[in-house]
Amino acid sequence: MTTSARRASVRPGMAAKTGRRPGASRPAPAPRTREVVPDDQRRRPVWLRWAVLGAIAVVLLVTLVPTARSLARQRAEIDALQVKVAAQQVQVASLQAEQERWTDPAYVEQQARERLKFVRVGDRSYTVIDPQEAPRPAVWGAAVAAPKANGDAPWYGQIWQSVQLADRPTAGMVPVPAPTTAP
Repeated sequence: MTTSARRASVRPGMAAKTGRRPGASRPAPAPRTREVVPDDQRRRPVWLRWAVLGAIAVVLLVTLVPTARSLARQRAEIDALQVKVAAQQVQVASLQAEQERWTDPAYVEQQARERLKFVRVGDRSYTVIDPQEAPRPAVWGAAVAAPKANGDAPWYGQIWQSVQLADRPTAGMVPVPAPTTAP
């Protein structure tokens, strides 16, 4: 059978044009009506939407701002620690180089000669002293007698004077010149 023959054939009990049984009806479509909504109810969802949107924005700000601050602070700490690690690596490298120098016997001998004034057997060591000696500051000698309270005052006055003199330990002391040596 060809396609045109199939179309032409109609089953028994069916109408040829519609392909439905006679007497079968289609339900009528529902009438489309528009409900009338007052203006104040139509505007409420608009401001309600803005309120909900604002609330969401506030929640996002409250959530994200402290997180962003914490992230920035942690980044700064990481940068500071990286700088500190780099400085410590430089220090470790210099200490390792110094340790390598101290393993050399010639360096150890040189340091012993310079720092400790060591000499080998048979060598002579000369130390040059500055011919102009710097003036020595006055020395507070222990030979100076401590100041005494007034002996004519009553006993309680002498105690009070001794307390006052104890607050000034250098009161009444005179500097003793340093002993000089003849060249």
